[in-house]
Amino acid sequence: MASRGRPRVHDEAWIKVSVVLFKRQVRDLDHLTTAIRKKTRASLTRAEVIRNLVDALTESRLDVTGSRSGADLKRLLIERLGGGSKPARRRPKSSDI
Repeated sequence: MASRGRPRVHDEAWIKVSVVLFKRQVRDLDHLTTAIRKKTRASLTRAEVIRNLVDALTESRLDVTGSRSGADLKRLLIERLGGGSKPARRRPKSSDI
């Protein structure tokens, strides 16, 4: 009998977690996965992008333990990844969230 639902694609033990992302972050993930698909025909999911960002940070051995806030962490990552050339994004109003 064929199994129902999505095929299992994980090679290691996993735990399902829920996190809250801002609308702009989900939109950015969608734009990224769409751009990847258009350029390479590879279909990555939001979850794959997030899992691999976490793995890349862990494997980079970048010391982020001095971060005192999410903003500190973001600034450090942008500096180390050579970013910052993109114009600063407008801070969303509380009504946008």
